[in-house]
Formats: sequence, C-alpha cells, structure tokens
Amino acid sequence: MTMSYGTLIGVFLLVLGLALPAAAQQPVPSAAPDTIGETKADSLRRRFDQEQFLTQLKAYTKRKTIAGKAAAAIFNFTERREEKAGLDAELLNRQYDRHNYKIVRRINIRTLDAFGYRINDPGRMPRNILEKGGNALHMKTSRARVRQVLLFRRGDELEPQALSESERLLRQTAELLDARVFVNEQTSSRDSVDIEVVTKDVFSLSGSVQLRDVKAGVIGLRDVNFLGQGHQFRNRYEYGRSVDENPGAQSWRYEGSYLVPFRHFVNGQARYLNETRNRQGSIRFSRDFYSITTKYAGALGYDFFDRLEAVSGVGSPEDPYVFKPVQYNVQDAWLGRSLPLKSYDLGYENPGRLIVSGRYLRTTYAKSYLPTQVNNQLVLGTVGYSVRRYYKDTYLFGFGRTEDIPTGSQASLTTGYEFNGTGNRRYVGVHLAGAGYHPRRGYLYVGGEFSSFVQGRRNDWQQGLASSEILYFTRLYHTGNFQWRHFFWNRALIGLNRRPDERPLSIEGDRGLRGFTSDGLLRGTSRFVINYETTVYTPFSFLGFRVAAVGFLDAAWLNTKAGRDLPFYDKPYTGIGVGLRFRNEYTVLRTFQLLLGFYPRGQYTRNGLRIFENARPYYDFSDFTFGQPGITQYQ
Repeated sequence: MTMSYGTLIGVFLLVLGLALPAAAQQPVPSAAPDTIGETKADSLRRRFDQEQFLTQLKAYTKRKTIAGKAAAAIFNFTERREEKAGLDAELLNRQYDRHNYKIVRRINIRTLDAFGYRINDPGRMPRNILEKGGNALHMKTSRARVRQVLLFRRGDELEPQALSESERLLRQTAELLDARVFVNEQTSSRDSVDIEVVTKDVFSLSGSVQLRDVKAGVIGLRDVNFLGQGHQFRNRYEYGRSVDENPGAQSWRYEGSYLVPFRHFVNGQARYLNETRNRQGSIRFSRDFYSITTKYAGALGYDFFDRLEAVSGVGSPEDPYVFKPVQYNVQDAWLGRSLPLKSYDLGYENPGRLIVSGRYLRTTYAKSYLPTQVNNQLVLGTVGYSVRRYYKDTYLFGFGRTEDIPTGSQASLTTGYEFNGTGNRRYVGVHLAGAGYHPRRGYLYVGGEFSSFVQGRRNDWQQGLASSEILYFTRLYHTGNFQWRHFFWNRALIGLNRRPDERPLSIEGDRGLRGFTSDGLLRGTSRFVINYETTVYTPFSFLGFRVAAVGFLDAAWLNTKAGRDLPFYDKPYTGIGVGLRFRNEYTVLRTFQLLLGFYPRGQYTRNGLRIFENARPYYDFSDFTFGQPGITQYQ
C-alpha cells in the first residue's frame, strides 16, 4: 500500500481524534462577504459541540512551553474564509464587461505560497512552524510563469472574456490551487484599467514509498512546479519484481516524464517507459486550443516502441506464452484553425467556433511478425463545430476548491486516407457530445463516437470501433446535518473487425475498476464499464478533521476472445468498496482518501482485498475543445 508521509500524519491525528466522543456541529452565521468575489456560505461549516474542549486546546497552543509550541505547530485555529464560502453555480460572470477595450495600464501579480496564505484574505500570513517550514521547502510560482498564462498584456486593449478566461486557465494549471483575476475599480478610469492577479500555489513536491518486502518496492517522486517555473517531472521506479512466475521478466520497471511550458501556451514534453517486454519513448511540442479565443493550434511529435508481444500460449507450464518482437516509430504533425462565428452581442463573443484542421502521421517498422505490420502514412482532416460555456462552483470533485464546469456541445467529422503496402484505406470518424449543468438537477455529459477504416471497392470495413460515455452527478442533497452527492459513470468501447493480434483493452484503475490490479495479461477487444459512487459529507469532525464517507460499486465486462464483438459473453469483473476522505480545517494537510476494495475475481492479490490511497478524483470533466485530428484511441 502506497502512503505519503502527510497521509501518515493525518491518520495518526485521526486515530487520536477517534478516542474522543464525536458530536454533530451547530450552524453559525455565514461569513462576511468575499473581498474578491461574492460567495455563499458553506453549509458544512458549523460549530463544535465540543467547543469548550477546542477552546481549551486553542489556549494550550498559546503556551510558551515546549508542548504548547508543538501543539501550535500542528493546529491552526484561524478560520479559513474560503472554506466557509461557496460559489453559486453561475456562468463565468460578466461583471467587468464595462471595461472591455480599455487599455491595460498595469498588471499587479501577487503569488502566494502553499501554506498559511488565503486567497480571499490577503492579510493572512503563516503563523506556525509547519506552515513556515512547508513554505521553506516550496519554491513559489514565479510572476513570469503567471504572466505566461494571462490572455492580456500591459498596453493592450482588454478583450471581452479575457479576465474570466485567464482566471480559468490559471486554475487549470497543475501548480496553482486557485486564482482570482479582477479589475481594480479604485484606480480604473474611462479609458484604462489596472488588473489585479492573485494566485495560490499547491505544494508541488510529492513522493511515495511502497515496501512489499525487504528487497522489493516502489519509489515515486514528482514535482509539478520545478523551480517555480511550471516545469513538471514525474518518476516512478519499481524494483524487486518477481520473475519466478514470469520467465523472461525483468526485475525492475521505470516510468518518467518531463514537461516544459513555453510562451504562447506551447508545451514541450518527453516521456520514457521501460518494463518487461516493453520500451516506449516520445518527445512532443504542442499548442492546444486552450481558450475560446485561440485561433491556431498544432503539434510536432516523435514516438518509438520496442515490444515483445504474446502471439500464442496461455501462460501455463504446459502451454507457455510465445513472444515475438515488434519495433516501430511514429512521426506526427498537425495544424488547426479556429474560426469565430458572428455575434449579435457587441460586448460578448459568440462561444461557437468552426474548427478546421489537418494531420500527417508516418509509421515505420524496424521489426514485425505480421503481414499487417507494415510502413504506412496517414493523412487526416477534421471539420467540427464547438460551443463552450463554463460554470464555476465548489464541492463537486474537491473540498471547496473553485472548479470550472465545461458545458456545451460538439460535433466533428474526421476523414482521411492511409497509404500502406497491404492496400490503401480510407478512414472516417464521427464524434458527438453535449453537456449541461444546473445546481438543482446536477450535471450530465453524453458523448459517442464511431470510426473505421474502409478498404477497396467493396467497402471492406476494418479496425473499427464504437464508443460511448455518460457521466452524471446529482445535486447536493441534505438530510439533517448530512449532505451527499451521487456519481454515475458509464463507458463502452466495442472493437469492430479488429485484427487478430489486437487485444489492448484493460479494466484496471481509471479504465475500469478503481483499485483493481491483475497479472498484467488481462486484456481484451471490447469492454463495458459501470461505476457508481456516493460521497457523504458528514457533520462530524475529529480534532478538526472533516470527514466524508465514500462508497463505490464498479462492474466491467471484458471480451478476451477473438472473433467476438460484444463483451457480455463472460461474467463481469466487479469491485465494491468503502472508504473515508479527509480534510483538516486546522492543519496544513491536503485532502486525501483511504479506500478498501473487494474484487471477487481477477484481482492480483489472493483474497481479492486491497487497501489503496489516493489524492486525486476518479472522475473528471470532458472539455469541449478540439485537439488533433486522429484515429479514435483503441485502449
């Protein structure tokens, strides 16, 4: 089980808190208005019934004894205003429309460290050794990095939506927890404005250690804001892997990547993976349609693959796997143009965009064992229409962090031609998606896609797939002091007329059952996944730990036999589990959750049980932006 040091401290404090009788909290008047944006009182903030105990503990932290200073380093009883405040679900507001096309006179950027600061309370400062010590280990985001993300510059005219879009883009960066971008009304004039930008960092450096036995384990190291410049590196090294039951396997595995953000939203990234019978590497420079107003996007990339693929056998001593080598590389380039549609609101751009783009891919094989594995070239073109609107709200996937909810619609048609030695083929793909959000009805996303190659005059359909996705979460329900929300996620991927050697689909982790791990050889050609989760925000608090209970039920159908399209012929793989999600109101610990899952079949552990910890949501939003034209991913 992987466990970070911050999590261990949190669990210790929780156990200590369990020794005290728990009690529900009583409501208090809502907080004062947000100094930066109007907010709504968070109904989760309530007084302790054990107020007298915490008052005494607060007084104890003010003592000048060693024990008192130690307690003061752990507990911070200053009320956190942004956690008392919520946000009404609303479109990213237009309160600054009256400043459109004024000259940007100054841009004042204030970056806040990860601990002790409050984005809605600029006067709040670090007050104890943990906050100060954490900031000493953290390198604050540079103003130059923040300026990279802004859609306006000093001396420019302020375009419509530039403020709200810049704030959204800042929140979407991995190194920032939250951001506010607004006009300084006290210094604005009829023809010019001063812009205030306030950002708050996340603690970007993290690591994990997993010890399986004396000579085996996993070491991970990650930094999403290296040197405060927004550089991201990720490293995961696994050693002491068992090779007795898997002849030919290597005893270690490494996976790493490094990303560098450049000016004008250009990113450069390198990746490398080395594991048993599989080596992969890539380098890529890209610029996405990062904003509604982005005109051009594109990318250049190079990937190489060196694998040993199982071509026969079942893995038993009587019938072992037979592997054959495959080596190839892929060169990739694409360019896209976004065309705005006419707007009938002079102060507000039409969110609809017409997108046209083209792409060229070249695949070259150095080693292959099938006649279908030959050098090929692919030319693709896409025409699409997209409407993007963003709401902002809290308590969706996170504990109080401002979240941007993409809604809108998207439709695209991709067509192209593949040149290869076994016969040229046409390609066609269609994608449709739509989403809506309402604070009382919840959020619903529905998307579907179909794609296939077509060869010859007889229109022979090859290597096709049909996929669909539905994501729904309910509004926040209330019963007494308890609040909860339900999540439902359904994904289907059906392979149509795929090649006999293609069996890439997995149901592990994010692609199927959360917390599920197999022997690595459980792969199929089609899958159907259903995920359900309920999150209950309880009124209980143990020494400042706010607790949310999580329950989940997952099911996945996987077709593992060639010649069949649907995955429902075999029994489903299932997982059921419960866990707790924590956030502390008085200590500087990030949100984390501990889960216990049970998997009746397919799980790598013998008893089907697994305890796992993570600090990231299982679900995520699908944006309505266009990327590179491409063949639908079969993975």
